[in-house]
Parts: sequence; C-alpha cells; structure tokens
Amino acid sequence: MVEDLRTMSPAQRRAVVQRELGHLHEGVVRREDLYGLGLTYDQVRAEVTAGRWHRVGRRTISLAGPTLSQEAEWFAAVWEVGAGAVLDGVSSLLAAGLSSWEEKVIHVSVCKGTRTRTRTGVRIHHQRDRGRTLPSSPPRTAPEVAVLRAAQWAVSDRQALTLLAMTVQQRLVLPARLLDAWEATERHRRRRLLLDAVPLVCDGAQALGELDFARACRRRQLPEPSRQEVRHTSQGKVYLDVLFEDYGVHVELNGAHHYSKLAPVDDARRRDDRTLEKELTLEIPVLGLLVDEEGFLAQVERALRQRGWRGRAA
Repeated sequence: MVEDLRTMSPAQRRAVVQRELGHLHEGVVRREDLYGLGLTYDQVRAEVTAGRWHRVGRRTISLAGPTLSQEAEWFAAVWEVGAGAVLDGVSSLLAAGLSSWEEKVIHVSVCKGTRTRTRTGVRIHHQRDRGRTLPSSPPRTAPEVAVLRAAQWAVSDRQALTLLAMTVQQRLVLPARLLDAWEATERHRRRRLLLDAVPLVCDGAQALGELDFARACRRRQLPEPSRQEVRHTSQGKVYLDVLFEDYGVHVELNGAHHYSKLAPVDDARRRDDRTLEKELTLEIPVLGLLVDEEGFLAQVERALRQRGWRGRAA
C-alpha cells in the first residue's frame, strides 16, 4: 500500500490512483491493481456508480472515460480473455508499429485448454503452441509468429500477401527470422501461397520472380522476353530484369529491397535512363505476380501493342 487510503477522501484516493496507475496502461487499470493499492471493492464500485470511473469488463476499469483508445482496448482484451493471453496476428503487428493498416477485430491467442471469456470485438485463438512471445506491455507474439498467423487469418489471399509485404517493408521483422519461422511451420491454411510468397518478400528468390514472369508471359502468349540484359547508363553498368528488345519495353520486377533506404532513388534514376533511351519501363512488385497477375500482364500487353506488337498468329 502506497499510503493509507482509508483515511483519505474520495478525491484524494482518485488522485493517488491516477498518480500510481493512470499512466501505465493508457488509462485502464486492472481491478486487482486497484485492490493492491489499498482500495476496497465498495470504494471501486462507488466510483463506477458515480460515473467517475467506468467498468470495462470483469477485470478492467477505465479511469479515462467510457471510450477507450486502441492501445487501451489491447490491454483490456488480454486482461479479460484469460490467463496467459497475448496479442497475436494483426493486433500484435499493430502493437509493434505496423502503419497504414486498420483492423476492427482484436486477435488474442491463449494456450489450448485455457479457460477464456468472450469479449465483443475480440477473436480468441486457442494455440497448441503460442510461439515466441515478447515481454511487452501488453504482451504479444513476436513479429515472425504474428505475421504468419495474420496471413492465415486474413479474409483473402490479397490481404494475406499485403500484410506479409508490409511487415517486411516496414522492418517489423527480420527476413531471416521470418524465413526460419516459416520453415518451422508444419500447417498453414495458405501454405501453397506462402511457399512462394515468403521467399519473395524476404528477397531471397529474385530469380524466381523473373522465372514466374516468363511463365506468365507464355500463358498469355506474349513475346518471349530476354532476362538480365546488360546496359551502360549514367549509373554505370546495370542489369535489366526483363526486356522485350524488339519493342523497347522494359519490365523491372522489384523485391522488398527496392522499397527501402535509397533504393527508390536508384530505381528512379534507372527508369529515367531507360526513358531517355526511348524504352518504356513498367514496374511490377514480385508479389504482384501472386496477387494480381492478370492486371499486371494486361499492362505489359498494352505496352507491347502500343510499341507495335500485333499478337501471335492464330
């Protein structure tokens, strides 16, 4: 007990609670922490009845009002669900700093067999193995675990691949850790999709992207491109991923490293050089071949036709 709360007025007790607990968890506190501070059940109930504090759940009280921030909702979710609960999937990634993503549902994982309580807006996942977790506040699964589960729980293949790419591009997970985690994964709902996608986003299989592109061109009956053509530019010697030399159409297949540090600057210089040489440059993220092959290949075909290709003979 920090001070003898029994001799204090309600206002003084609230000030002590705010000073000791209010800043720790985005304005929400656990009942057990209030009792540990010295408040009684009746004192907590009196504050809630008066509308100064707000009951969030069986275990959670809000000191900051009835509307919680996203961070406060995360704390309430892991406290209310059950023992050992951790943020997982997209929720864990958001807590780790994932930007430009919104998720209405909070994903929480517990060990299989844990007694849980349902909570509106929270999806509970019972895991045989929670995987690597971090002693963060609130607790969450490690990014390499979270992103693979986020891909499994995503509503579509497109959403799964977007989350995978964003997590790597925003440097929330080390590619080596993600590759190790994927290799250790025995079952996954999107296993066939991720067998190609994980190495691609980790930039460990750029050549695979080029081969996939060549196969996609054959399926669409486009001209056979050359690959890794050498050109001398203002940046020195560069290798062009794909070139339809007869039509002056150049396609760059960009892996994750093309979107970090100064790579976009170098890529822009290379595109400008090709434009000055009167070549048309198209950019395709390697994941684009998995997410929207038809859309990107339609653009390539349009470029080829603009440059004189008339299609294959019937």
